[in-house]
Amino acid sequence: MSRIAPYGSWPSPIGAELTAEHDGRPGWLTHAGGFLWWVRPMPAQGGRSALLRARRDEARAVGPAGWSEPEVVVPAPWNVRTRVHEYGGLAYLPVPASAGQDGHPGQDRHDVVFAEFSDQRLYRLDPDAAGEPWPLTPVPSRPSGWRYAEPVLAPDAHEVWCVREEHTGPEPTDVRRSVVAVPLDGSGADDASAIRELVVDRHFLACLRPSPDGRLLAWIGWEHPNMPWDGAELRVAVIDDDGTVGAPVTVAGGPDESIAQAEWIAADTLVLAGDASGWWNLRRLRVGADGRAEADELCPRAEEFAGPLWQLGMRWFEPLPDGRLAVIHGRATTSLGILDPATGKLEEPAAGDYTEWAPTLTTVDGVPVGVAGGPSTPFEIAVPGVGGAVDESVVVGGEDRGEIRAVLPASRPRTFTGPDGREVHAIVHPPQNPHVTAPDGEPAPYVVFAHGGPTGRVPLVHDLEVAFFTSRGIGVVEVNYGGSTGHGRAYRDRLRRNWGVVDVDDCVTAAIALVDEGAADPARLGIRGGSAGGWTSAAALVFSDVFACATIMYPVVDLTEFRTGGTHDFESQYLESLVGPWPQEAERYRERSPVTHPERVSAPFVLLQGLEDEICPPAQCERFVASIAGTAGTAGTAVPHAYLTFEGEQHGFRRKETIVATLHAELSLYAQVFGFTPADDLPELTLVR
Repeated sequence: MSRIAPYGSWPSPIGAELTAEHDGRPGWLTHAGGFLWWVRPMPAQGGRSALLRARRDEARAVGPAGWSEPEVVVPAPWNVRTRVHEYGGLAYLPVPASAGQDGHPGQDRHDVVFAEFSDQRLYRLDPDAAGEPWPLTPVPSRPSGWRYAEPVLAPDAHEVWCVREEHTGPEPTDVRRSVVAVPLDGSGADDASAIRELVVDRHFLACLRPSPDGRLLAWIGWEHPNMPWDGAELRVAVIDDDGTVGAPVTVAGGPDESIAQAEWIAADTLVLAGDASGWWNLRRLRVGADGRAEADELCPRAEEFAGPLWQLGMRWFEPLPDGRLAVIHGRATTSLGILDPATGKLEEPAAGDYTEWAPTLTTVDGVPVGVAGGPSTPFEIAVPGVGGAVDESVVVGGEDRGEIRAVLPASRPRTFTGPDGREVHAIVHPPQNPHVTAPDGEPAPYVVFAHGGPTGRVPLVHDLEVAFFTSRGIGVVEVNYGGSTGHGRAYRDRLRRNWGVVDVDDCVTAAIALVDEGAADPARLGIRGGSAGGWTSAAALVFSDVFACATIMYPVVDLTEFRTGGTHDFESQYLESLVGPWPQEAERYRERSPVTHPERVSAPFVLLQGLEDEICPPAQCERFVASIAGTAGTAGTAVPHAYLTFEGEQHGFRRKETIVATLHAELSLYAQVFGFTPADDLPELTLVR
C-alpha cells in the first residue's frame, strides 16, 4: 500500500551515486579481429573513457546474445578521448598486429591505436601483452597542441590516416587542420617529419574514407561561418601510387546543404546522407574517372537518416557485406532498418522496447550492431535480428532494473501549440513512485529540461537523471524546442537569428500547457540545462516570469564575448546563424545576453561550472554572478543564488563526485524554492542573498 506524501519528498531507490555511476552510454563500436570494441565512460574512475572489447563466444556465453565477458583493453589511468573540435569523437582504431611491418597484415590478432586525453598523442597497444602503450606521434610544442581523431587504416596498412588539429598560437581560433599519415612503426614519435601531411583543404575536415580498392579518398569539409549541419561538401581525390593524395573535387553538398556522412559501397560508388530535400536522406553517388558524379536518391522520405555532426566518426548508416545498408532513421524517434539500394525497400527488424539508436554502427558476421535504448531501457549495445528474426539484444546492459523499473516515469512524447500556432515537441515524464501518493488536488512541481546544442535533441530513452527527480515527485518535461533536430531542416531553421527567443518561448509553452492541463503547479516551475540549455535556462529567467528557479550548467551568458574570442574554434562563428552577423548586429548580441540584464533576474538559481571548460569558459559565469551581486544595491540583498565550480571538469561533468554534488545541489534548490523536505539526507545548498 502506498502512503501519502507531498511531491518532492518521496523516497527513491535512485540515489545520486547510482545516477552518477551510470552516467553516459557505450559508443564508438567497431568489430575487428573477432572482437566487438567500444568506448565506455567511467565516472567512478575520474571520468575517463575506457576502451572495452568482447568476443562472440557461445561456449562462454554470458547473456542471450552469446558474448564473452567484456574486458578493459586500455587500463586506468589511460583515457581514450580526443579533443579535436573539443567535442572529440572516434579516438581509436584496432589494427592488425602485423600492420606497419613488411608483408600482408594478419587478420586475427589486433593491436589498438588510440588518442590519450592528457597529451592528445596517438599511442599503440598490444592488448594481449603485458607492456605499456607506446607513442606514435611526437610531443607537441604546445600542451595538447596536436590532436588526432577518426583514424582509419591506410591502404598499404603501414600507416593510420586521421584528422590532425594543430593549435598554432595562444588564441582558441589559432587552429590548422589537415589529414595526416602516421606510421604504425612508431617512427613518428621522435621524428615529426615522418608524419606525412596528405590533405590541406577546408578549415574543418571529417569522415575520412579510403575507397575499397585504395585508389580514392573521400572526406567531408566545411568553412566558417557554417556549422556542418548548415552546409558542407563531400570531397574526393585520387590516391597516387606513392601514397600521396591529389587535388580534390567536390562531388556533393555546398554551403547550403549539410552532408553528415559518406561511405563507399564499391570502388567508384559512395552513399551519402545530405539534406538537400529538407531532410537528411540517402543518395548513391557514382564517381567517374573525371571526378564527375551521378547521383540517385535511395528511399526518399520526410524523415531523418542522419543528424548533426557534433563529433568526428558518427555513423548513422553502415554497409553490410551483402550490399544492403543498416540505417538509423526516423522522425522524433529512430529505429534501425535494413535498406536495399537496388530496390529501395526498407525492412524493419523487430526492435522490442527500443525507440532510439545512437549514431554508432558496425557489423558482426553480417549483422548490424548498434547502441539503442527505450523508455524503460537505458542505452546498451544491441544486436537486432535481420529479416524478422529477433536475437535477444543485450550484449552489455545497464543496471539491475528490478526496483528501478517500478519507479520509472510513464514517459510520452507530446506536441504542444506554441506562439503563432507552431508545433513544440517535447517528452513529458510525470512523477512516478508506486510506494507514494501525493495529496489529493495537489499539482506537481515540474522542471523543464532544455537540451544542449542547441542543434540537437532529447530522445525518448530511459534516463536515470530524469528518474532521479520523477521518482521523488518532481515532474520533468524535456523540450525539443525550435532549432532541434529530428524534425527536418525547416524546424531546425526556426532558431536562425532567434536563439534566446524561440527556445525560451517553446520552453515556456510546454510549462504553461502542463499548468493549463492541471498537471503542473504554476508556482513551482523550474528550468534547467547545460551548455546551450544553460543559456536557455538563464535567458528564461531574464526574459520570462514563468519559472520559480533555474539550474544553469556551464552556460553561455554573454553572446558578445562568445562571438569575439570567448570560445573554441569549432563554434566560434556559430552565432552568425543563431543570432546574426557580427558586428552588424552587435546590439542584438548585447540585448539578448543575460549578463546585460542582471536586474531582470528575479528567481533563485544555482550555477554549476567546470574550471577547465574551453567551450564555455568560467569567466562568463564569474561576470554573471558578479553582476547579480551588483544588483543588491542599498537594500543589501540580491536574488538568492549559488555558484559552484569543479576542478578537473571540462564542458559537461564526467566525474562521479561532481555528478553527485551537482544532483544534490539541484535537489536542494528545488526543495528550498518549491517548499518540500527531501527524503534524502543531503547537504543543503547555501544560497547567497
